[in-house]
Amino acid sequence: MRIEDMIEERFVCVKCGGNHCETKEVSMTGSGLSKMFDIQHNHFLFVSCSNCGYVEVFNPDILKGKKSGQLGSILDVFFG
Repeated sequence: MRIEDMIEERFVCVKCGGNHCETKEVSMTGSGLSKMFDIQHNHFLFVSCSNCGYVEVFNPDILKGKKSGQLGSILDVFFG
């Protein structure tokens, strides 16, 4: 089961108590050379409450217990 599915299954909003959410994985650049070459090696999972819109941000690498998105970062260098 994917991390996103597990979060959606167990979700309870800390603000309104709603139990429906939407998840989206977002990639961002860092600083220095990665910013200059637009290498997006920082990946985050945004979980937003469908009722009130409150958003929580999670690091999928910590949730999965491993580093992900390395292939995408390498491809970003070549295909921008």
